[in-house]
Amino acid sequence: MPTHLEESLQREIDRIRERIGAMAGLAEQALRDCVRALQEGNRQVAYSVILRDQRIDELEKETDRLCLEFLVRQQPVAGHLRFVYASIKLNLELERIGDYAESIARQVLKLIDHKLPVPTQRFVDMANLSIPMLRDAVRAFLTQDLELATATMSVEDAVDVQRWDLNTEILRSAQEGRLPLESLAPLSTIAYRFERVSDQAKNICQDTIYMCTGQYAKHLGSEVFRLLFMDEHNSCRSQMAEAIATSLRLDKFLFASAGSDPRPVDEYTKRFLKKKGHDISRNAPKRIEQVPNADFFHVIVGLDKSAQKALPPPPRKVVYIDWALNDPSQTKGTPAEVEAAYEEAYRFLKTQIHDLIEAVAVDNE
Repeated sequence: MPTHLEESLQREIDRIRERIGAMAGLAEQALRDCVRALQEGNRQVAYSVILRDQRIDELEKETDRLCLEFLVRQQPVAGHLRFVYASIKLNLELERIGDYAESIARQVLKLIDHKLPVPTQRFVDMANLSIPMLRDAVRAFLTQDLELATATMSVEDAVDVQRWDLNTEILRSAQEGRLPLESLAPLSTIAYRFERVSDQAKNICQDTIYMCTGQYAKHLGSEVFRLLFMDEHNSCRSQMAEAIATSLRLDKFLFASAGSDPRPVDEYTKRFLKKKGHDISRNAPKRIEQVPNADFFHVIVGLDKSAQKALPPPPRKVVYIDWALNDPSQTKGTPAEVEAAYEEAYRFLKTQIHDLIEAVAVDNE
């Protein structure tokens, strides 16, 4: 027979699990309502998502209080300590997902108010991956199902691919006049939020693995050095830098680019890089918040003065390097002069990237 202390401990664990389950249910319903509001152009449903976010916030505070009281009263060790630690982490992740749902609802309202067309089915397909992923991640936590947690994590890659394809399609539709430019920001934000839901679901799976095994699964790829190139439009210089760096095929490096005010990739830049052996025809310009795992880049290289001003406060230490460089796509002159400006920018970036990578390699030896 369990002792009184064991019964008390189990009651508190069950209470925390109950609150987490309720919070997850509200977050999942909010996301499903976002999809419905998007499909139907329903303002009332979108407003209800925004208003109900307060319930998720209240549950987050209550769950946090229960976890802290559990730590004080029970002074847990081993598995019970891992459970309450993982619960605190999961509680925060679910609250963020509630915020993502609220953000999606606000973007849906913008689309409805401006009567902007929406490629609805692509968003439904994305939601049909990320929302079940969230549900399975929470179920794995509540049932301590290690196999389900491990299997669920793999879905995130499929969501990332869908978001990339969706952003490319949105941009192409805008360039071809099938979507108004005003729809780019809300549509891109909705896609980004659904992708972030899958990121948080993966975090929940990692929390579950830690709770079940004691193995801290997060940041298993931290040995990869992440470098972001940034300028104003992500249409020429930063695209060129990313193409040069990516072509080096370095296993321990990850490169990306972004712009503070993204514009379509410059056509001359595409042709110039194609001659150099870099095909960027499928590249889409993006803001820094649209870069996957932007919070975990080690170095951000600014290619103009606007880049540093546009950066959000980093959540952890990040190195900023200034490579201020004239934009060759803005060169006025003969074709030969334009080509010379591109060649100069290309040589500059290639030399700087080589030197930076060498410095990183030496520093990590």
